[in-house]
Amino acid sequence: MMSIRNAKAAPLEKSLSQQLKSVTDLAADYENIPENELFEQTDFDKCAAESVSDAGYSYWKSTMRSFRKNKAAGLFLGIIVILLVFTFVQPFLPGQRNPKTINDDPVTGVQIINRAPDREYWFGTNSIGQDLWARTWSGARTSLFIGCFVAVFEAVFGTIVGILWGYCRKLDWFFTEMYNIFDNIPQTLVLILFSYIMRPGVGTIIFALCLTGWLETALFIRNQIIIIRDREYNLASRCMGVSAYRIITKNILPYLVSVIALRMALAIPSAIGSEVFVTYIGIGLPTDIPSLGNLVSDGFALMSQPDMRYQLLFPTALLSIITISFYVIGNAFADAADPKNHV
Repeated sequence: MMSIRNAKAAPLEKSLSQQLKSVTDLAADYENIPENELFEQTDFDKCAAESVSDAGYSYWKSTMRSFRKNKAAGLFLGIIVILLVFTFVQPFLPGQRNPKTINDDPVTGVQIINRAPDREYWFGTNSIGQDLWARTWSGARTSLFIGCFVAVFEAVFGTIVGILWGYCRKLDWFFTEMYNIFDNIPQTLVLILFSYIMRPGVGTIIFALCLTGWLETALFIRNQIIIIRDREYNLASRCMGVSAYRIITKNILPYLVSVIALRMALAIPSAIGSEVFVTYIGIGLPTDIPSLGNLVSDGFALMSQPDMRYQLLFPTALLSIITISFYVIGNAFADAADPKNHV
């Protein structure tokens, strides 16, 4: 048995001795090489040593990439863009009538009243012979102007007040008392009161809606800032002497973009709905200013007559498309703008 084991171990010992001899010879060769030839001196770049690798992340690119994944939001965005473009281009198209003009029959000279939709009057005419096609798009321009102006004011003013209210502890009592005063006044009462005091018009409705419309945005942003203002990275920034303006714009506002976008998207149909409401109860825009509120009010009065219901159908359909589109787009953009959803 011992002879068999010795016979198996002999080749292994021979292989190990050869490897040891090659390593010994290689070490002897390195000992004969001068030291300055073993290593190569390189230049030291201090800036390159302190640089941080960039992953190529962009907040807005990531937001738009996430938004494009929502097919429903993309569909409604296309609808609302086409609708907005056509709304403002429509008066310049050939063959368009003035929304305030009373149309007469060129043969008899009689007013073309309550004509059902046909090839000449696509949306028909109203009770005094005005073209409802022209009045619908003119009313959409008026209502969208009111809604967009109110939404921008609510977003800007509400965001500023909310940031000061939530970040500056010394101003908390002031904004809290101001909020309590304005919040206890119903917005409907404000609309009715200013419609009686001031001259009815677009400016009156915008002023009344802006007076209290910023409250919800300011309160929501204030609550969000209170949650994130004392997080570790904000405390570290303050300890390093970073200004409050930079902390708000760089550390806090990115978390509020989704909230602001959602509030703006919902404020537009809300303002249009308020305009429709005050006009419906008879204290909104005068009848000589076309608006979706005036058209809905006039059409609702004819609901008992089946052959006249087309006068309510078209403005309410347009109002529904605007409301649903902004709601879907606002929710989708709010989700896409949330940094927690970025990969």
